[in-house]
Amino acid sequence: MNAAASSRTTLNVSRETHEKLELLERELRRWQAIKNLVGPATLDQIWDRHIVDSLQLLGLAPEAKTWVDLGSGAGFPGLVLAIAGQERGLKVHLVESNSRKCAFLRQIARLTGAPATVHEARLETVIPGFVGKADVVSARALASLTQLLEWTEPMLKTGTIGLFPKGREVESELTEARKRWTFKADVLPSRTDSEARILRITSIESHS
Repeated sequence: MNAAASSRTTLNVSRETHEKLELLERELRRWQAIKNLVGPATLDQIWDRHIVDSLQLLGLAPEAKTWVDLGSGAGFPGLVLAIAGQERGLKVHLVESNSRKCAFLRQIARLTGAPATVHEARLETVIPGFVGKADVVSARALASLTQLLEWTEPMLKTGTIGLFPKGREVESELTEARKRWTFKADVLPSRTDSEARILRITSIESHS
């Protein structure tokens, strides 16, 4: 059994959800040839690098019903979460300014019936509308923690949980961000990368 097949068999999702995730994979490969939606080097690792990596966030906020994903790109993690969270009533808002990526997101949401709303706009214009209205805000490979907190502080102050996957520089990013804010940060292990971590941010206060 190859690595991709192994990853698929370890997914704790229903058969219907699994089939929809496979559809996402097929469409991503088809669109990638024309639109270049993800890094070409990651295509052979779609399940580990993108799908399973995205899915692990779902269990970190089991009660969430409204989720905002910033800089959704080709749908990781937001579109995967919308597909996998549909059975529990999760609704996901995908914020992406790139029109070709938005077209892909809308197509997959239509084909899978995933409860995902695509916002083709800069995130600064979208965030104010979700202050006090979202359970979780996420962003993967989008910006430094300091920048993410600058964008999402209004949401985090009203009870939204921040879930931000990070790489090996997570500690230095935390140190830098704490120069401007006081916040609670749970540093959680990643299931797909031993050097990666997931930050769960709550209760933020600015020093200024």
